[in-house]
Amino acid sequence: MPLILNIDTATDFASICLSKDGVSIGFKENGEQKSHASFLQPAIKKLMEIGNWKLENVDAIAVTNGPGSYTGLRVGLASAKGLCFALNKPLILLNTLEVMANGTLNSEIKPSSFLFCPMIDARRMEVFVALYNENLECLLQPTAMVLDETSFAEYLSNDKIIFSGSGAVKFKEIIKNDNAIFSNMQYSAKDMVQLSEKMFVEKQFADLAYSSPDYCKEFYTPMGKKH
Repeated sequence: MPLILNIDTATDFASICLSKDGVSIGFKENGEQKSHASFLQPAIKKLMEIGNWKLENVDAIAVTNGPGSYTGLRVGLASAKGLCFALNKPLILLNTLEVMANGTLNSEIKPSSFLFCPMIDARRMEVFVALYNENLECLLQPTAMVLDETSFAEYLSNDKIIFSGSGAVKFKEIIKNDNAIFSNMQYSAKDMVQLSEKMFVEKQFADLAYSSPDYCKEFYTPMGKKH
């Protein structure tokens, strides 16, 4: 079974996880968003040294590919692609919101018949958001959304939803519905393990040459020019 290096630099907390046979066997994290770039390569080197592993032994490299911080996504994908190219290994791309939802499912909260709504703060009242059921089937595809008191009203009228992530803090301030539940769970690269293992087994590999971050909306430079 595969040895996979999982990389997440999509949000405020960066982390890496080495997994074997679908189980985490090594982990490192960083909570300073502006230092994700300087954290990543030394952390990978240290992680491999601790477990006496060699990068050439890795079977694949998985990375959260968005949505999330523009800079963070570029840092993670550039590193993952560089390693895949140098080592001739396959690249696995995971959606950040799906990883977050999986993290909530893996946490101490294990309700049945709940929906899971991870949210990433995208400034002001906008968030990156998706909606999943307990089987991680996507009910609302990842999108950018401006929150208001009517957001998710149709779902909340019938189902309890667990909201998580940095964007959920803003939603908690405006929503008045007993079916809205809020989790403080912080996901990490450990929550990538089950997903990357599944994609490896199914050979769902990304095109190394043409892979790019999924910003979930258009990205513009300060001059208004598309990047």
